[in-house]
Amino acid sequence: MNVFLLLAVFSIGAFSSLIVSLLSDYIKNETLRYESVRRGEELIESRRLVFQKSLKLSSIPDDFQLSVFDAEIVPVDWAEDKISSGKNRNLQETNNPENTIEALSTLNAALEMNRIGKHLKAVKLFQHAMALSPQHPDILNHYGEFLEEIQRNLVEADYHYSKALAFSPKHMRAMQNRQRTTPLVNEIDKTFLARIDQKRDDLLNIPDCSSGLRRIKKEAYYQYIYHSLGIEGNTMTLAQTRMIVETRMAIGGKSIAEHNEVLGLDAALKYINSTLVHRIGAITFDDILEIHRRVLGFVDIFEGGRLRSTQVFVGNHIPPGPTEVQLLMEEFIQWLNAPETLSLHPIRFAALAHYKLVYIHPFSDGNGRTSRLLMNLILMQAGYPPIIIRKQDRIKYYDNLQQANEGDVRPFIRFIGHCAEQTLDVYLWATTEHGSNVPELAQEDDGKTIIVAQHDFSAVV
Repeated sequence: MNVFLLLAVFSIGAFSSLIVSLLSDYIKNETLRYESVRRGEELIESRRLVFQKSLKLSSIPDDFQLSVFDAEIVPVDWAEDKISSGKNRNLQETNNPENTIEALSTLNAALEMNRIGKHLKAVKLFQHAMALSPQHPDILNHYGEFLEEIQRNLVEADYHYSKALAFSPKHMRAMQNRQRTTPLVNEIDKTFLARIDQKRDDLLNIPDCSSGLRRIKKEAYYQYIYHSLGIEGNTMTLAQTRMIVETRMAIGGKSIAEHNEVLGLDAALKYINSTLVHRIGAITFDDILEIHRRVLGFVDIFEGGRLRSTQVFVGNHIPPGPTEVQLLMEEFIQWLNAPETLSLHPIRFAALAHYKLVYIHPFSDGNGRTSRLLMNLILMQAGYPPIIIRKQDRIKYYDNLQQANEGDVRPFIRFIGHCAEQTLDVYLWATTEHGSNVPELAQEDDGKTIIVAQHDFSAVV
């Protein structure tokens, strides 16, 4: 009897202790959560008061001019909802309240580091804050001010002000900052395009009989195929790519699909050069289908030259549904040949054409290759050599496309402009006797040196 009584007392005591422990943990967690939320609210309120004190309200004047790259800040008129459901999910994950509280705390730390002159630490803290809350307009605006005032990078600063206004159109401080930086960026862009145009004119003055020009075009042809396919994951080396194009011989250890990709791009390049470059008239729907038919001609003869009939997914971007593709392509062709489009600067025109086509993603495969070929067709018709996007730059290439998907296509246009200038630099170097400022040598992925200039180039002969 005494034993049972002792067991009962022990059980009741243990149970009571467990209840008290659980209740204590619950109260402690609720207290911590409340304190965290309270501190976050106080932090947000303090930032709001600071911003209100520092803002001087003003309106944008009627003669406010956008950058030369600004007209397409909403890149595709018929794609008002550019943010895909996949991207929305990512933003929801990174912009939850807990992340926002931590991001604002990190922002304060960044501002303090900047105030005491520790700029390297400030950069890391700013970037961490943006990673935690990529849509927060205050973080974007403050980082833009840091880029403008400390790093003197007006272009990047203006981009962050634009992004802040995209998420908060009435953010007065970002509006004032952008009102100040946009005319300056406008001049930078104009100077940049004028410099590219001058280099193009210098190249056009070189006679076609120049042996240096002929050699560089021939070498560039293989470079184009190698890098354009490398962006898509093809593992052929430059030497192997050249061998396939010249001899049609198979390379041991490489897949049939990779061989066929080389042959397809070679066929598409020859078609463009022999048929479209010097043709007078509009670029048609059939022209794009014909380019794609050759791109996939050796890979998939059934899908080559045909619009896709299924939904595709490209990273965070979900392209329009298959039922929309036909109409969007018809509207794209209309835009491609519209007088106002043809009056754009060739770099801008080519980059926008590339972006719009790859945004629609009209084919089941080969969209990137086809878009880059269309871009270079436009440039070649305007007197530029076709440019190459190096496989080493594919991350930057995709990042700029993603920024365009988020609503600002200007970084992508500038990226294409830099690629065009690099190409022109190599052509001019290769065709100048005793040229100075020799470009550095490029590197294969395995580190072996290629006997061509670093600014890898392309041309269709």
